[in-house]
Amino acid sequence: MSDSLERRKLARAAFRLALRRKSILPPLVLMTDDERLADPVAAARRLPRGSMVVVRAREPSRRAALTSTMLELARERHLIVLVADDPALAGLADGLHLPEAKLAQAARWRACRRLLVTGSAHSLGALARARFLDAVFLSPVFPTPSHPERPALSAVRANLMAQKSRVPVYALGGVTARNGGRLYGLCGIAAIGALSPDQT
Repeated sequence: MSDSLERRKLARAAFRLALRRKSILPPLVLMTDDERLADPVAAARRLPRGSMVVVRAREPSRRAALTSTMLELARERHLIVLVADDPALAGLADGLHLPEAKLAQAARWRACRRLLVTGSAHSLGALARARFLDAVFLSPVFPTPSHPERPALSAVRANLMAQKSRVPVYALGGVTARNGGRLYGLCGIAAIGALSPDQT
């Protein structure tokens, strides 16, 4: 199956989830990654209009440059751009993405700025702490090369956890066009490799 067909199938699975949950959030999210996504801009160009991009980069100057480029692209592609773990830079974008260790800061950022605030969660306990977020990225749902040491939750467990959550939940980690159809309790799908322009 071609990579473009794989991406279209993944997008359809994400849109079905959003419809089922009556979610107003973008159904499909691209997470940038320094190691696993060589050309995040090319990947973002291939997203359906109205999708979301979460900019993640360890090096501050790269993060700033990538955010600037994504914001330019967002204007023509109607994308929502969030910045991970950089509140100052996130203030120039549409929102802030917090790592699991900083979920307690969500209420503060939502109160002081009109930002979309999301966060990461890897367990039921973390999901319970995510009540002040606009959405949470639950991972890894399936085995993934980005976190080989972390056991996958499985579709069954992720679906149950999402149904108990007070906030909308995205599936992240190993989600592909082939296994995305096993998800039903979530608001959408986030991916890295599955949305890469050169994924096979």
